Amino acid sequence: MGLTKQYLAFQPVASFNLIASGRANVSFVTVGGVDGRFVAVAAAEKVLVWNTRLGEKVLELTRDKQEVSYVRASPDGKHLAVGYTDGVIEVFELESRKSVCTFAAHRSAISAMNYDLIGMKLVSGGLDNDVVVSDVVAQAGKCRLVGHNAPITEACFMQRYHDVVISCSKDTQIKFWNIETQSCFKTIVDHRTEVWGVVLMRNDDFLVAGSNDSQLSVYKIVENSGQEAVGELESESSSPFRCSQIGNIQRSGFGRTINLIAEGGGQILGCHGTDRKIELFYFYSVDEALARLTKRLKKLDTKAKNDQAASSSSADRQLSLTDEIKRLPAIAVPEKIKSFDLLLGSRDELRVCVTYVKNIVQMYTLNVAEKHAEPKAIHTLRQQGHPTEVRAVGFSSDNLAVASGSGESLKLWNRATQSCLRTVETGYVVSCCFVPGDRHVLVGLKTGQLLIVDIVIGEVIERIEAHAKELWSIVLTPDQRGCVTGGGDTTVKFWNFELIADPNREEGSEVKVLSLLHKNVLKLEETVLSVRLSRNSKYIAVALLDSTVKIFFLDTLKFYLSLYGHKLPVLCMDISYDSTIIVTGSADRSIKIWGMDFGDCHRSLVAHDNSVMGLQFIPKTHLFFSCGKDGRLKQWDADSFEKIITLPGHVGEAHGLAVSPNGKFVVSCGSDRTLRLFERTDEPLVLQDVQEEEREELENNTLATGDDSAVPGLPGLKLPSKKTIGSEKAAENILECLEVSKAFEQEDNKSIIPPLMFAYEATNTDDFLLSVLTRIRASDLEEALLLLPFSSVCELLERIPKLTQTRQDQTEIICKVVLFLFRIHQKPIVANQTLLPVIQDLIGKLQRAVHELRDMIGVNHHGMQMLQREAEANQGGVDLFRDATKSRRLKNQRRKRKELAKRTFVQIST
Repeated sequence: MGLTKQYLAFQPVASFNLIASGRANVSFVTVGGVDGRFVAVAAAEKVLVWNTRLGEKVLELTRDKQEVSYVRASPDGKHLAVGYTDGVIEVFELESRKSVCTFAAHRSAISAMNYDLIGMKLVSGGLDNDVVVSDVVAQAGKCRLVGHNAPITEACFMQRYHDVVISCSKDTQIKFWNIETQSCFKTIVDHRTEVWGVVLMRNDDFLVAGSNDSQLSVYKIVENSGQEAVGELESESSSPFRCSQIGNIQRSGFGRTINLIAEGGGQILGCHGTDRKIELFYFYSVDEALARLTKRLKKLDTKAKNDQAASSSSADRQLSLTDEIKRLPAIAVPEKIKSFDLLLGSRDELRVCVTYVKNIVQMYTLNVAEKHAEPKAIHTLRQQGHPTEVRAVGFSSDNLAVASGSGESLKLWNRATQSCLRTVETGYVVSCCFVPGDRHVLVGLKTGQLLIVDIVIGEVIERIEAHAKELWSIVLTPDQRGCVTGGGDTTVKFWNFELIADPNREEGSEVKVLSLLHKNVLKLEETVLSVRLSRNSKYIAVALLDSTVKIFFLDTLKFYLSLYGHKLPVLCMDISYDSTIIVTGSADRSIKIWGMDFGDCHRSLVAHDNSVMGLQFIPKTHLFFSCGKDGRLKQWDADSFEKIITLPGHVGEAHGLAVSPNGKFVVSCGSDRTLRLFERTDEPLVLQDVQEEEREELENNTLATGDDSAVPGLPGLKLPSKKTIGSEKAAENILECLEVSKAFEQEDNKSIIPPLMFAYEATNTDDFLLSVLTRIRASDLEEALLLLPFSSVCELLERIPKLTQTRQDQTEIICKVVLFLFRIHQKPIVANQTLLPVIQDLIGKLQRAVHELRDMIGVNHHGMQMLQREAEANQGGVDLFRDATKSRRLKNQRRKRKELAKRTFVQIST
């Protein structure tokens, strides 16, 4: 038996360069009791919380490989709801950074989310046209509201009517839902185009909607008196309120309304269109509006006295939108806006956090109380990432620095801390390479220029017109004394490093700077896409646009071999350290391994699902990494032609990769604007185990029972959840539990516990069943019970009465299971006579258990209140169960304000 080759696993270390992705929104969050400084943004599959004042990343919340599509902070500021593109909502606790509950609510991406006033319920809208209301406390869905014919653009709760949800959609409709009856009782069809957002202002007095035109529609919401007006519809009279349009707000911006945001108190409204302007509107309180109306009426009366012919109509003497709304100064921003959020402080200071499409976060402030106040930018997060997609990456020779080039700049990163060290404005970078010594970086631009960048001073010291078109490839010569470049002008050029006198030096200075001396040129017939040199300084390989790779002798530049076999052009390639193997990656999705001696193809591998964009050997091995437009990063063995492992890649396309000189690190770049760093570990890999894990993951991604969760007897059933792998596994666990319990009860020897029951740490069947039910995720419980056959449902119901008596501490979950099974299988259960005594016994025991639980909670609640009163009385007015630091904090704030006031009046005299 031959020796097996041992491989070491690579693990993801970090992803950086992304400040805020262009897919999701931004939301203010509270960290450490501080408001207005911290914001939560999406960064591909992660959620980042930034301290905008210090420009530092405070928190990082991570789930699986799914992109974040929406974030929303809870009213108390302690939790953050995160919606993903697969329709799952994860609620994180900010203090512990852990997930507290998960809702599998939608079948596609989450497009809107909002909490109710006290944070007990969460409403979400998705691209699947549905609105789902979830109970955060019970950690389960409450209802699914179906009625829209297009993706949901916004959904929110009303404050005055807690059971009413408002939603708008691209189907031009605004709907009002009652979540108790799960029905729509009112629909507004005034808009002719898509409704992109709705907000409730001033404690639900106004509803503002934005569509494709340049106006915002304003609706007045008044309580229904119960008296049916003449010509009023029956549905309108049955509604708890009336909603009628009272006017429009003319926007000064261009294009459709993209975002419509209201701050938490409902006083300030913000919106923006396709231009670079955020418009703000202030909604006066009722008293302020009446005062403005009185002032306006006085002017009308004065004008009427002066001009006898003038007369004012009754409409002029009623509250109008000009009395209710004031336009605040607009915020002019420098870039295209993705999203923004508003927060009004205690001193009438409005904070506006804006995220841009170009990977920038900016904070503005505006004093609402001042008459002629102007908004000003106070914090900007820009240096922590490239504004556009990264196209090229490279490692320094000491493995400590990473260079990345994008559409306008070159950045240098610290590999250990992932912090940005230098930013140099260059232009559109398509290739880059460190110069020996790691002081300089060679940069190839899309215009064909070759730049020499001094990373110590962070400046471009020389611009060389190397090629007439794109400079696609830069590679160092094996002797480290020069470099070779290949461009779109069908030439390969050879350069030597040299030190020349600094043209900007002062007189008498002998400072020299690095430069390049053009040595030779190789003219070809097609565009050069990639160039590589063999380590033995014998060959040069050139990938051409005609899908071939031509190999020349390096010293004489005479033709040696032509590698043909790819159907589409070769985009990347590399030569092994011993100059015996060359590997090519093509746009035809394949990787070919060739011998350098005769140009024979050893093996052709179908590597990726799209074009292969990057490829590089690990130094001193025949192992290599590849990345493609499918976003995946894979490791291969060029000797055994086997795939070793697939690493978690990018959300979208991967553009390139680089392997560190010591072979311990790999960095990749992609269309999601992230740089992903991987590190080699000491954990050995077994190929068979890796292949089995990949096969299981592929099987787990497909539901065994299908995506549809319809019940034969209930065609209109719309559960507020979707079928997942977790719900299928939970149903399997319940069936297996019932089977094992039945077999255990039939055995004579009860001392031998089945292995599965022992794994759940249960000694009897009641504890075993309850352990299985309690370990099911709350959002998967209903879907799991829905998958059970009716025979298993009957067996489960027969075990519940005994379980109710023995485990009264789990009365809540037992009631959940019983009520759901009764609701779903009502007709078969009623028709089954054998279950009748079981149901009668079950109802009585459950009622007694619920009464006992309610009495126990009531006694405990009032007992704690009594203990609190006694402790406060005994300790001389000390408040128990209160935040002792709150009064101290307020006292310190008052003291600081007094000190600041004193400093203002201090005069220095000599």
